[in-house]
Amino acid sequence: MKKSTLLVRSLVSVTTLGLVLGACTSTNGETDDPAATQSGDASSGTVPGSVLRVNWGGFPESWAPGAEMEAGFLRVPYENLVAFGPDGEIEGVLATSWEETDEALTLTLREGVTFHDGTPFDAEAVKVNIETIKNTPGPYAGPFQVVESIDVVDPQTVRLNLSEPTPSLLTTLTTRAAPMASPAAIEAGTIAQTPVGTGPWAYDAAASIPGTRLVFGPADAYWGEPVGFETVQLVAIPEDNAATAALVNGEIDLTDTEVNQFSTLDAAGTIERLSYPAIRNNPIFFDRGPGGMFEDVRVRQAACSAIDTEVLAQLEPDWQVRTQHFAEGEQGFNPDLQGYPHDLAKAQDLYDEAGNPPVDAEMLATVFNENQMKIYAEQMGEIGMNVTVQSAPPPQYFTEWNSGRYPLGLGGNDELTPFDWYRAWFAADAPGNPSGVESPELKAAADAAIAAGSSDEADLLWSVVTKVIQDEALTCAHVAGEELLAWNAETVTGVAEPSERWETNLVNYRDLRPAS
Repeated sequence: MKKSTLLVRSLVSVTTLGLVLGACTSTNGETDDPAATQSGDASSGTVPGSVLRVNWGGFPESWAPGAEMEAGFLRVPYENLVAFGPDGEIEGVLATSWEETDEALTLTLREGVTFHDGTPFDAEAVKVNIETIKNTPGPYAGPFQVVESIDVVDPQTVRLNLSEPTPSLLTTLTTRAAPMASPAAIEAGTIAQTPVGTGPWAYDAAASIPGTRLVFGPADAYWGEPVGFETVQLVAIPEDNAATAALVNGEIDLTDTEVNQFSTLDAAGTIERLSYPAIRNNPIFFDRGPGGMFEDVRVRQAACSAIDTEVLAQLEPDWQVRTQHFAEGEQGFNPDLQGYPHDLAKAQDLYDEAGNPPVDAEMLATVFNENQMKIYAEQMGEIGMNVTVQSAPPPQYFTEWNSGRYPLGLGGNDELTPFDWYRAWFAADAPGNPSGVESPELKAAADAAIAAGSSDEADLLWSVVTKVIQDEALTCAHVAGEELLAWNAETVTGVAEPSERWETNLVNYRDLRPAS
């Protein structure tokens, strides 16, 4: 299975699985039933004894806020403060209303909500979660560096004080970067292995088998609308053919899949499938500080020109070649950018102009991106760069690929806004910029875009930031992929493209209902 980010692949066979399955201000008014945005028609209520069996190929290394985990896991026990509704507008979940200014984001919180361990959900809980995310190394920490301090105004009101205008902060709060977990579990240090959220399903440790099956049963006194399935079971089948067999044989109800499985799935007659855009990845040059092998912009440009993403697209038909990170219609998109078209002669000239400094770089890969990295490494080798690919288990990859230990790396970038993308990877103090280097041109462009806040000028200024990032070849070779889902129509209904954009391994669990 192709994954952009963050799964620990547990090697579980279908046989084993069968055994265990047995500067302006805006305010959003309070909504009476925000959960209905995510839950669809809940009039039928929860079906007693119903079990939804889902395969995402593995399990998270950590369930802690700030840890990198895919949405297919996170969205079972956890909820966010806000979420995207079906119309693309941000709506309340654990927050009911908010007020934004250039100086602060003030959130009014839902009353009567408790975490699965009985801890109250309140302003102090939000403060603990945001501070935890901000202080956890990784790309999610970057966008929250703008939160200078957090005030607990009263139990149901929390104010995030900002060091600069950040109109994208609400969008960030909708993403998997900001789940709300029990502050008691965070303080105890148990949250990494035992998720404790506010969602309709709570982790059942007694029914779970670590590394094989995670069981989430009905949460006591859940605040929101009833969901269709009483229990959600997450299982781990990392191999495509095995996952397809389990789905067709009725051992699971839903899985992610790949194009090469379509003929088998379609032949079964009971399987439906869909795809949605969710994966964007690109190589990033980390060793670009003084004396670094990618310090010279011409070396970075040479590497970018040597890479031919069209080869990847031919080998992997569900990858699409892009000129830049953001798509047309999204803030940050620049219609004038052409990326770095494959041009081996130009790549060689750039490298020669830089004096052919020795590039002896190692990239860290894992099971789902090793082939892609090897393609890129071979292409850079055509102009004399020595790039080798080291394969590692997913836990090591997720921890180290962007840590600065390796001079370049390839990984998913799922930031929804140009502010978050800049703060995660390219600002001088970004977690994904271990060199700590930022050009005056990039800083000036980003400062201007940030100062523009939510004004009409902001879109143009963020497109300038995107151009500077491309001109400096801080990253390149952008590709986008589809997330592919398949499910048994005889056991589950309501599967649709999720409103949570750019999140892999995801369905809107609240929408799902037993088929019979």
